[in-house]
Amino acid sequence: MHHLLFQLEYLKDGGRMSGGRVECDSMFRASELPQKLFKPDFVLKDGTEVYTDIRLVPGDPEPRVGVQRGGFFVSFLHWRPDRLGNLPLNFTLTEVDEAGRPAGWLHGERPQIDPFLLAKDGWARAGDSLYATHCSPHYFNCFTAFVNTRAVLDARTKQSVFCTLLGGIAGCFVGLFCLLLYRRNRSMVHQLRRAIRDEKLHMVYQPIVQLRDRRIVEAEALVRWTDDDGFAVSPEIFVHVAEENGFVGELTELVVRLALNELGDLLREHLDLSLNINVTGMDLADPAFLPMLERSLAAFRVEAPSVTIEVTESSTARKATAVETIHILRARGHNVYIDDFGTGYSSLSYLHSLAVDAVKIDKSFTHSIGTMAVTSSILPQILAMAETLSLAVVAEGIETEEQADYFASYEQPILGQGWLFGRPAMAEDFCSLLEEHEVESSLLTPPGHGA
Repeated sequence: MHHLLFQLEYLKDGGRMSGGRVECDSMFRASELPQKLFKPDFVLKDGTEVYTDIRLVPGDPEPRVGVQRGGFFVSFLHWRPDRLGNLPLNFTLTEVDEAGRPAGWLHGERPQIDPFLLAKDGWARAGDSLYATHCSPHYFNCFTAFVNTRAVLDARTKQSVFCTLLGGIAGCFVGLFCLLLYRRNRSMVHQLRRAIRDEKLHMVYQPIVQLRDRRIVEAEALVRWTDDDGFAVSPEIFVHVAEENGFVGELTELVVRLALNELGDLLREHLDLSLNINVTGMDLADPAFLPMLERSLAAFRVEAPSVTIEVTESSTARKATAVETIHILRARGHNVYIDDFGTGYSSLSYLHSLAVDAVKIDKSFTHSIGTMAVTSSILPQILAMAETLSLAVVAEGIETEEQADYFASYEQPILGQGWLFGRPAMAEDFCSLLEEHEVESSLLTPPGHGA
C-alpha cells in the first residue's frame, strides 16, 4: 500500500473502515486517527459509500474523496483542473436513477442548465457556457465538465498577449545570440588572419606506410590552430572560414612554407620519402598558386617529386580549371592524389580525364570493413576502378589489423594511413618515428638484400 501511495499521484490514503469510523490507516498510527464518525454523502446502488470531504488530519488543506466498500476504503484528491491549464473549467457529478433520470446533484458546482441534459452523454450549450457530459456504464452517475466560453476567449486573449510578449523576449534573445555568433565569426576571421600573418599555426605529420612491409613512404602535413581563447579549432572550420573570406591562398602558402621548413632536411636526405600537402579547389583556380609553390620549393631546396599535392574530390568539381592545374603539377614532377575519394563526384571517365596518380579512399569505407554497411560492398568496386586506371591507392582511417590485412590481401600495391601506424605528430616526433622504422627494417632485411 505504501508503494502505491508514493507511486500514484491522486491516491492518497487507504485502510479499514467500519460504521463510518477509520480503524486503521496506511499513513497514520492508530493514536493519530480521528475518532469522529464519517457520514457518507451518498451510497451507490452496489453499496459503495462515497465521502466527498474526508479529512483524516485536522486542518488538512486538501479535501479528499473517500470510497468505502466491504470494510476497506481509499481516499484520493478532488478533481485536478489545474492539470488542464488555466482555463475557467468547472465540474459536477450527478446521480441518476435506474431509468437514467437525474436523481440528485452529488458534487461540484451546480450548473445552470436543465438537469436532464446532465444525465446523458453528449454536448449542450446554455447561455455562454458549454457542457460536456459522460455517464458511467457501471454506476448511476454522470460527470459533467463545463466552461464559460466568454471567459475562455478572455483567457485566450490574455494568453495571446502573453505569448506575444514572450515571443518578443525570445526574439531578442535569438537576435542577441545571432549577434554574438556573428561577432564570434568575425572575431574568428580576424584571429585567423592575424595567426596566419604572425605564423601562429603549427604543423603535424601523419605517416603513410606500405601495407606489405609497414615501411613509411609518405607523410601527410596537417595544419593545426588554437584560437585566442585557447580552443583548438578544427581545420574543416578554419579552412572554410579562409575560403569564405578570400584568404585561403595565404593559409596554403603558410602551410607550404612551414612544412618545407620543418621537413626540408629530411626530404633531401630521403629522396624516396614524399611530403603530402593539402590544397583546396580555390588554390587550383588561383593563378598565384603554382608560382608560389615553385618559389617555396626553390627557397628550401626541395625537389618537386618530394612533394605530393592532395586535393579533395569536391575540389575537382570545376573540372576545366582542376584538369589544367593538375596537368601542370604532374608535368613539374609532383604526384597528385584525390583525397577523401568516394564521397564526391568521381566516376571512371571523370577520374581518367583528371589524370591523377592515386586516390585516397575515405575512412568511412575503411571503417565499414567487417560490417554489413552498404559501403563495405562498394569498396571492392573502388579498388577495381583504381586498378583499371592504374592508379595507386591509399586507404585512410586504418585503425585495426583486420582493416590493414583486408587491403594487404589485394595484389595491387596499397598504402595505408591511420592510427594503427601512427597518429599525427610534431616534426621532431615524426623524424624519430621514421628513424625507428628504418632501424627495424634494417634488422629484418637479410644481408645482401638491401633496399
